[in-house]
Amino acid sequence: MVASVFRAVPGGAQKPFGRIIVRDGELTSRRSGAAIYVHQPAAWRSTTDWWHLPPAIAIELAGLWLAWTALAQLGRQWRVDAGLNADHELVRGGPYRLIRHPIYASMLCQLLMSVALIGTLPGAPAGIVLFIIGTEIRVRVEDGLLAARFGEKFRAWQNSVPAYIPLRVEDARNNHCRH
Repeated sequence: MVASVFRAVPGGAQKPFGRIIVRDGELTSRRSGAAIYVHQPAAWRSTTDWWHLPPAIAIELAGLWLAWTALAQLGRQWRVDAGLNADHELVRGGPYRLIRHPIYASMLCQLLMSVALIGTLPGAPAGIVLFIIGTEIRVRVEDGLLAARFGEKFRAWQNSVPAYIPLRVEDARNNHCRH
C-alpha cells in the first residue's frame, strides 16, 4: 500500500498522492463495519440484552450531536473528499473546540453503538481496529491539507485539540504519572 500512495514529482522528491490515501482510508473504514455486521449472522437473529440499550443509545445520541453540529459549523465548506475550497476558513467553533474531526468521531460513535448492540468476537475488535486505521489515514491527509493552508494557526490548534477521540495521549500519560 505504501508504494501505491506516493508518486514521484520533478526533482526526485516524493509527495503523498492524497486521493489514493483517502480512498484506502475509506475502504479500511468500511471494512470495519463489515467485520462487525457479517462476522456472525446469528447475531442478527438473537435478541439484545436490555442493558446494552442505554449505552448504545447514549453513544449514538453523542454521535448524532457531533455530526449535526459539525455540519452546521462547516456549512458550505463541508466536502465528502479531502480538500479545501478556495475561500476555506479554519473552523474551530462548536464541536471543533473539543475535537478536530467531529464527523469521524460521530462515525466512531455509530460503530461503537453497533458493537454494543450486535458486536461479537472477533468481529467487533477487528472492526474497531480497521476503523481506526482507516480514520487515521484520512485524518493525516486532512491535517496535512489544513497545515499547508493555515500553517502555524493550524499547528497551534492541532497541538491543543485531539483529532477525533476526545482524549489526548499526553494528557492521559500526565494524569497517570501524577497518581
